[in-house]
Amino acid sequence: APPPQQHPEQRRAADIIRLLTLYRPLLDAFVIDFFTEGLWAQLPPAWRPALAGATPAQLAGLLGGRGGPGAAWPLSLLAFAAAARALAFPRGCPGGSPRPPCQSSHLHPLLRRHVKPKKQHEIQRLGKVGPLTPRAPQHVAGRLDPAAPWGEFLLPPDPPGPGPAARNPLGGPGGSEDGGRVLLMGLHACGDLGPALLCHFAHSPAVAAVALAGCCYMKLSTAPRAPGCPSGYPLSASVAALPGHQLSYRAREAACHALEEYEGRLRGGSAHLRAHCYRAVLESLIRAADPGKRHLGLQPGRKAHTLSFPQYAQLGLPLAGLDPAGVPLDSGAVGAMLEQQHKVVAFCTLGQLLAPAVETLILLDRLLYLREQGFHCALVPLFNPRFSPRNLVLVAARTPLAAVLDGLDKDSEDGDS
Repeated sequence: APPPQQHPEQRRAADIIRLLTLYRPLLDAFVIDFFTEGLWAQLPPAWRPALAGATPAQLAGLLGGRGGPGAAWPLSLLAFAAAARALAFPRGCPGGSPRPPCQSSHLHPLLRRHVKPKKQHEIQRLGKVGPLTPRAPQHVAGRLDPAAPWGEFLLPPDPPGPGPAARNPLGGPGGSEDGGRVLLMGLHACGDLGPALLCHFAHSPAVAAVALAGCCYMKLSTAPRAPGCPSGYPLSASVAALPGHQLSYRAREAACHALEEYEGRLRGGSAHLRAHCYRAVLESLIRAADPGKRHLGLQPGRKAHTLSFPQYAQLGLPLAGLDPAGVPLDSGAVGAMLEQQHKVVAFCTLGQLLAPAVETLILLDRLLYLREQGFHCALVPLFNPRFSPRNLVLVAARTPLAAVLDGLDKDSEDGDS
């Protein structure tokens, strides 16, 4: 019998997994291991000369698919980059302003208090989804427990103390206390909170629709799927059935990268680019001094790129429990590593190329999970990706999406977006 027909989203997910399988060593590599693990030697030999001689502007062209001055890439590298870009979900925001967000006149002053312009931009755009109810929103603080029946929303005791929590203010599976229905929104729901919100929607008829922007994919749980309401990744039966669908912590962390910001740094030759090389050299020094110490969460400072390497190391080594006086910071070996900064930047660029495809796979898994439950779904690039890197919003409803997305089709942001 012929194999069952796949939907376009299922085919895209399968194609992404095939691409990631081909380049899994690149995807799973930590850039701080560039020297300790010899990552440059693990690249295809045909790629190395072109990448080693590439300028940051040429790397930006490879990353963004817009070419670069004098770039001559091997065909296999061009094919890799083209496949990664083609399989990633489009991130462009039709209504987005090219200028950074500023204070928005669309929001009441009380709603702008202590809210950064970036978040105002996201709130204003997210408010275009719907509306489903003319009533003002009701703020309720509580806890979403995926293990509770259909994901009940639990309220803390009032006043706090021993005793059971109050129950869902929506009034149970039938709707809210006055018979209304609600729209569930998650603005950059971290880790497993995103899947929990989707399960809450799927199991609660009181929730008419959901709009979810995820973040912190590395915090997703990856345990085998549980019956009923799975959590983390994968959610869908479609993706869980695909061989090689597993995503490492490093791959899920890469999916959180700010692609447009990194491309901008490449095009501008930003001093921030040296931070990757600095950290890789520091990792080499730490491992040489104490092989048992690796991948420590060191934060030598937010402006580390403005320092010389000795200054950077003087801050970083004590954080690793090492005395800088006992580590040769001006040796020939250190100088040789620092001279390879352009290779470290090129290696980072290849990882950035794969990152949107990983995020697309995670989001497709969520979309397919909802499709398997019979819901209407879409992935919408709602925010401007230059200012809000996690700009893809999953929208789902129990009825066709035309009414839910109608506000977005008519929307055109003005200059104070």
